[in-house]
Amino acid sequence: MTEQKVLRWGILGAARVTERLMPAIVEAENARLVAIASRRPGAAAETLAKYAPDEQGVVAFDDLDSVLNHAEIDAVYLPMANEEHTEWAIKAIEQGKHVLIEKPMALSVEDIDTIIAAADQHQVTVMEGFMYCFHPQHDYVTDLIASGAIGDVRTVKTCFSFRMKPARLYRIERDINQGGGAMWDIGPYAIHTARKWFEGLPKSAMAMAKLNDFGADTCLSGVLDYDDGRFAHFDISFERARRSEYEIIGTLGGIKCDTVWQNPDNAPVIHWWTDAGEQHEVALPVANHFVEEIKHFSDCVLNGKSPALSVLDARENCQVITAALRSVQSGQKERI
Repeated sequence: MTEQKVLRWGILGAARVTERLMPAIVEAENARLVAIASRRPGAAAETLAKYAPDEQGVVAFDDLDSVLNHAEIDAVYLPMANEEHTEWAIKAIEQGKHVLIEKPMALSVEDIDTIIAAADQHQVTVMEGFMYCFHPQHDYVTDLIASGAIGDVRTVKTCFSFRMKPARLYRIERDINQGGGAMWDIGPYAIHTARKWFEGLPKSAMAMAKLNDFGADTCLSGVLDYDDGRFAHFDISFERARRSEYEIIGTLGGIKCDTVWQNPDNAPVIHWWTDAGEQHEVALPVANHFVEEIKHFSDCVLNGKSPALSVLDARENCQVITAALRSVQSGQKERI
């Protein structure tokens, strides 16, 4: 019997992010797109025709269960509304499917624990979809820090913002507790990236937000306290000019990544400097982090490897997010 060389994928939903993930599944050499489904009649077929027009043999369904029940699908990508992630992740897991869940994995630590337990029971791989982690520019930054060039990391600043377009207003037309607002949309990226350069969980979180009439945050800023004067600052907004960056400041210098959560065709540039007077601008090769994410997840399933992003990492990110949201409500620093 020959070993399986490609992971067979299904997509649960025709959300906007599918325009990036569908072509990534098609491009990855160890993945094959089998089916896409949407509850909106005709939406799956329309999405398939738009983003993978040359792919042969892919089935479009108007119901999600058809993907879950499909015997030739090994893994599903779940880009549904935030508040639906837990329900449909569990349904997929119970059908023996491996699951790549678009961030956030879930809206509560308790829901993530439920997903973890189900994945353990059914022996499937589950990962939260932080595609940016698979871009090689962050490997460059990791190596630069490891070299000692900027000393010990003391401060990290992340900023993710853009002005909300009318077609996407549904994202802020429901309460934070129902998965609406900037924190549950782009906040997981900013929080995750802020955490990436420190070990372990922060001790506490302090945050402030602007809430709209629906109880959704349109802007939110905060600080994570890692103790001993080490802080991670995060800023997210649907009301500011587009920013997609992080800055790391150490005891001897600093690093800035200009474009973190970028389109795949953006050329990455890293700036770094030292107190000794060094100034560097490093242009790195273009890379499609969506493709790299699909290749990584597929490789993990096919070859029995553990994903680079563990379910415990997803749990910790949710712990930080929910602590920040508690701080918005209480107006005080919240322990994590």
